Amino acid sequence: MNQQCKVAIVGYGGMGGHHADHLLELEAFDVAGIRDIRDSQQDLARNKGLHVYAELEDVLADETVDVVLIATPNHIHKEIAVKAMRAGKDVICEKPATMNSREMEEIIEVEKETGRRFVVNQNRRWDEDYLVVKKLHDEQTIGEIFNVECRVHGSRGIPGDWRQQKEFGGGMLLDWGVHLVDRVLLMFNEKVSHVYCKLNHVRNNEVDDGFKMTLTFESGRTAFLEVGTYNYINLPLWYVNGTRGSAVIHDWSMKGEVVHLETDEQKDAVPITAGAGLTKTMAPRRDDGTVRHLPLPRVDSHINEFYLNVKESIEGTADILVKNEEVLQVMRLLEAAFESDASGQTVAIENKVGV
Repeated sequence: MNQQCKVAIVGYGGMGGHHADHLLELEAFDVAGIRDIRDSQQDLARNKGLHVYAELEDVLADETVDVVLIATPNHIHKEIAVKAMRAGKDVICEKPATMNSREMEEIIEVEKETGRRFVVNQNRRWDEDYLVVKKLHDEQTIGEIFNVECRVHGSRGIPGDWRQQKEFGGGMLLDWGVHLVDRVLLMFNEKVSHVYCKLNHVRNNEVDDGFKMTLTFESGRTAFLEVGTYNYINLPLWYVNGTRGSAVIHDWSMKGEVVHLETDEQKDAVPITAGAGLTKTMAPRRDDGTVRHLPLPRVDSHINEFYLNVKESIEGTADILVKNEEVLQVMRLLEAAFESDASGQTVAIENKVGV
């Protein structure tokens, strides 16, 4: 590889442009150019001083290109990735890497065959909200976490492009679900035993415009994952329960708090009026020192770590952070989620090979 890693971007839409902006910030990378079938995007790239390749074949024939970055609609990820690796290029691919687990298995086979590197941009592993929850989990700040809830809510529906169409790999389960499942698997680091999922079709019958999914792990711990695109009042981004406390993150601005159980000493609760009755069970804790309110911890991170890790892994100086076995596991679990929705039943994972 050159001292600088030269990257050609195939698909110069929102994410392709986003990648270009990040790569241009890094001295370790150089953007060799872009390839996009749309004249508007070609003009946009030229206006930013970027080279425009006339055809994909021109990208693959350019011996100065080290890495092909794929940011196209999902249905052609595999085709481009296979061509790029067989042309001697390493590949960074937008998520979801493929339309299904079989396509991902084929990519892994070609990766082994060619000796090239295929890496998926699971960029939301670098989101601070997730990293804060993972820190609470790893450090057992609120004891052992037994349930996490992560909700991503918006009110604008699916973007008015290919994401609304099944043939292109549209829908929120493939768009956001791939992130939410990936992160909770990485955090809990244990096998899933059961998946239950219900897809929403509020205004789109072709693909899901939201979903609710519950993952049950072998230990009995659970994760509830939800995406909604017609939510006009958002629920918290994260709600986390541990054996010694709870935590909440309201939104990406990192507003939230941690409540820690200080002592197991039982102090009698004062009943409160709840609707038409009384309750001691649900009475709030008094200011009696049994719990302590803490600010959320903060975690510094930047997505540029992803790009630099890819370069270092290609050069053999670092292990890759986003492993293809992890990506394949996520794809298989998403397939179980689709199966659950179709059947209306919880899907047991023990018979799913490799999950």
